[in-house]
Amino acid sequence: MGAPPKPECSDPVIRDLWHPISNLSEVTGAGMKQTRLLGEPIACGVDDRGHLAAFRLTDGLSHEVPGAKQESLPVREHLGYIWTSLGNPAEEIFAIPEAEEPDRTNMNGFSVGVACSAPRAIENFLDVAHFPYVHSGILGVEPHTEVADYDVTFEDGEIWTRNVDYYQPRASTSAGSGVAVRYWYRVPHPYAAVLYKTSSVLSGRMEMVLALLIHPVTETFIRVHIFNSLLDNESTNTEILRFNQEIFGQDKPIVENQHPKLLPLDPRVETPIRADKLAVAYRRRLSELGVTYGVIPTRALVGSV
Repeated sequence: MGAPPKPECSDPVIRDLWHPISNLSEVTGAGMKQTRLLGEPIACGVDDRGHLAAFRLTDGLSHEVPGAKQESLPVREHLGYIWTSLGNPAEEIFAIPEAEEPDRTNMNGFSVGVACSAPRAIENFLDVAHFPYVHSGILGVEPHTEVADYDVTFEDGEIWTRNVDYYQPRASTSAGSGVAVRYWYRVPHPYAAVLYKTSSVLSGRMEMVLALLIHPVTETFIRVHIFNSLLDNESTNTEILRFNQEIFGQDKPIVENQHPKLLPLDPRVETPIRADKLAVAYRRRLSELGVTYGVIPTRALVGSV
């Protein structure tokens, strides 16, 4: 017998992470859903005992999952998604405490395939300056293009910023006019980011919490999963879903047409501006962690720029 094929992802940092691989609603009832994670064929779903399960398919994708050679993987249900790992993950997945508040509406927005690397998608999400250009008339509008200076902090291994101020003509489905909003951003996981919008009515609370959760199918193709936690008694779930889809539909062609597909970590490759402080911090954090999957490490660029 020959040696087993070399895995597409040999990055231990990424292999040891929890990754969201399916909306829970996609695997209700008995049966297994096949997909790939970090290029490797896997299956997830509900086993014949009614328990969530995830497997590595050691013979590749198969039309007959029950008969395929399988290797059990760790599995969790979190934020309405099934998560697994190809390595040795931490005991817990990062929490979103606001989702536990009883007066909130929690919902899975949508899941969609995108032809880019996971870090490219996260960095686009962290781009605080693109609202008036990509989402004009909704999340931003000219001449309100300047991003005021903001702070970026590193706290317990996470990236945070809590003072991104912006004028938005239609900040939500229920907004009747333009309003100045304050956003918080959080990066709790190399392939996940959370956006918070502070409430103008309820002091100290977050009107909106939106999490971008990335399933890295391969190094250059991902599935984006959205989780919403809202203080909104006016909008229907359908209206919220359509609003999210409208925004993401504007982002998708932008991120799919960025080159290179992998995110360069060397700051000399793509010159940042002041508003890019958050994105620069994200790249720096990936470098500090030693991430190599989905990126072009700085050392790979030495002598070529």
